[in-house]
Amino acid sequence: MNAMTRHRGGAPVGFVTELGPIEAGAVLCLRLWCDGPDAQAQVWNDFASSLGPKRGREALKAFECLCDVCVRHGRRHLMRHQVNCKCLGADESCFANFVGYATDGEREDAFLIATTIVRPNMAPMAVEYAQQFGLALRQMTKATPQLNCGTTTIH
Repeated sequence: MNAMTRHRGGAPVGFVTELGPIEAGAVLCLRLWCDGPDAQAQVWNDFASSLGPKRGREALKAFECLCDVCVRHGRRHLMRHQVNCKCLGADESCFANFVGYATDGEREDAFLIATTIVRPNMAPMAVEYAQQFGLALRQMTKATPQLNCGTTTIH
């Protein structure tokens, strides 16, 4: 494996602003979640303030479980850009589209993308969590046209 192969997942493929609100929200939540406890608290605050404490906890749980499946059963480590970076990395694009398909009920397409992120036997579980998380993001964007995910606003 050469240096290019190791970093291919982080290669810029576009801009976060080119994504729809659910997909952009998924990328920004992923970036924040991986940024540490303070950023994770921001994700929780966004869910709770947009959805209320009960629904916010459910959404956060689905997102936590999705992240856990990706980390524990991932085919490899997902590359990501910094929280405020405008670029969209290849792995982030894959994750965004995965969540988008799952949210739209396109389970077969979501499953296919999930198999590039996690082991195939874990893909159905990942799709389920991605759908729950994505539906919460959809609800958040309907409640607030400009979704705040931590320090970044999603249009």
